[in-house]
Amino acid sequence: MHQPVLLQETIDFLLTNPDGIYVDCTLGGGGHLSHLLKFTGKKAQIIAIDRDKEILEASRKKLNLPNITFIHEDFRYLSRILNRLDIDKVSGILLDLGVSSMQLDTASRGFSYHEDAGLDMRMDTEQELNAAEIVNLYSEEEIARIIFEYGEERYARNIARSIVKSRQQKEINSTLELVDIIKSSVPARYSREKHPARRTFQALRIAVNRELEAVQEVLPQAVNHLLIGGRLCVITFHSLEDRIVKKFMQERARGCICPPDFPVCVCGHKASLKLLSRKPILPNESECHQNPRARSAKLRVAERM
Repeated sequence: MHQPVLLQETIDFLLTNPDGIYVDCTLGGGGHLSHLLKFTGKKAQIIAIDRDKEILEASRKKLNLPNITFIHEDFRYLSRILNRLDIDKVSGILLDLGVSSMQLDTASRGFSYHEDAGLDMRMDTEQELNAAEIVNLYSEEEIARIIFEYGEERYARNIARSIVKSRQQKEINSTLELVDIIKSSVPARYSREKHPARRTFQALRIAVNRELEAVQEVLPQAVNHLLIGGRLCVITFHSLEDRIVKKFMQERARGCICPPDFPVCVCGHKASLKLLSRKPILPNESECHQNPRARSAKLRVAERM
């Protein structure tokens, strides 16, 4: 079931002008957008983007309003999308990163380590690369790197070694096949802490969809397209994404970057963002109780200067 996280907090920060132009870069089930519409006027324009065609079409049917433009595209091409629509500046941009609840809950998409399905994990089913290709064709070294870097998995080398050994007998084509391989590669006590496949599945999903690269590419585009006083709201669900967003916002919020011993500024660098919260906004206990997936969510907000 789709439950948008940090819903009211996000809209409170995002909405600066009821008749403005807003971009939801990760439409998903449309939870945040549905709530935003309650506070916007008739002149407001909404650009709703999602790389998952199935989810986009489902949300289009649910939110079929004349002031919403639905775009099937990767948000990393934000500037191209807005240029195509002849839009330069907008009042607010939302990024709700990671895999959506609808994708996780659809077993056939291969995102879940609890359900048996093909090893897919593509957010855009029209792209070529999927998880099965990585698992069956990439070198042991590359698989270990992906699992370690994107999953922060301490047993990455063991898991990669077991994957390569198993695929020599037969192709690994299903999620539960991979789960069994992962379980055999880590100590039994590790399985008692959290699901042993959690980090590996996260890593494969990030690699398949090039998620971190997309975040790095879209953030400067988002700032360039914000009106003065416009807001950028980013919701993350794991430390890798959050580090990228935090570093970017902090760097753009800095003024002079000259060495501290310089008597006067010679760099001419000016801040382009103002942080509206020094620390990320976190869901309260009530929300975490109602929606366990919200526990890892962090909202960071900055305003264009």
